[in-house]
Amino acid sequence: MKTLLNYTLIGILALIPVVVILQIILFVKDRFTDLFQFVYGYSDNYFVTFLLFGFSFMLITYIGHRVSLGRFSIIAGFENLIERIPVLSTIYRVTKKLVHMIAGHELREPREVVYVEYPKEGLWVPAYVTNKVEDRYILFVPTSPNPTSGFAIIVHESKVIKSAMSIEQVTSFIISVGADYEKLNEATKLPS
Repeated sequence: MKTLLNYTLIGILALIPVVVILQIILFVKDRFTDLFQFVYGYSDNYFVTFLLFGFSFMLITYIGHRVSLGRFSIIAGFENLIERIPVLSTIYRVTKKLVHMIAGHELREPREVVYVEYPKEGLWVPAYVTNKVEDRYILFVPTSPNPTSGFAIIVHESKVIKSAMSIEQVTSFIISVGADYEKLNEATKLPS
C-alpha cells in the first residue's frame, strides 16, 4: 500500500509542471479568443477581423521601432502628462524602470546576479543587482517560488559574492525552489 501511495505522489508531482504549462496556454488562448471576439464584434467578416489584427500588429511594431529610436513624440507627450499627476507618476516611473531592467534597456552595467547572506550569517540567497552606487549594491532578493515578490536591500560590495548565473537561471532556481540549480559548484564555494 505504501508503494502504491508513493507512486501516486510521484505521478502527481510529475504532472504539476505539465498542468501549469497547460493552464498558461489555456489562459493565453482565452485572452486571445476574447480579443478576437471583441474585434470580430465590429464586423462579422473574418477578412476584416484579420485585417484589423494585421494593422494592429504593424502599428505596435512601428511604435516599438520609433520608441527604440527615441523618436515617438506621442509617448513622450503621454509621459509628460503622467509626470504631472502625483500618484500615477510614481507608478508609471517604477513600472517603466522595472520593464527596462527586465528587458535590459538603458543599463549602464550588465544585469548581474549575486549571493547575499540572509536572513543571518552563513545562509546565502541569490539576488538580482538592480543598481549600484559607488561601493553599494542595491539588490532585489526574490522569494520562492514567486520571483516577483521579495524585498530590496542596500549592501556594501564586500557583503556580496558574484554569481555566474544568468537572470533566467536564477529565476528558474527560485521558481523550482532550488531544484533547478545549474551552478551547483557555486554553492560549494560560498563561505559557511
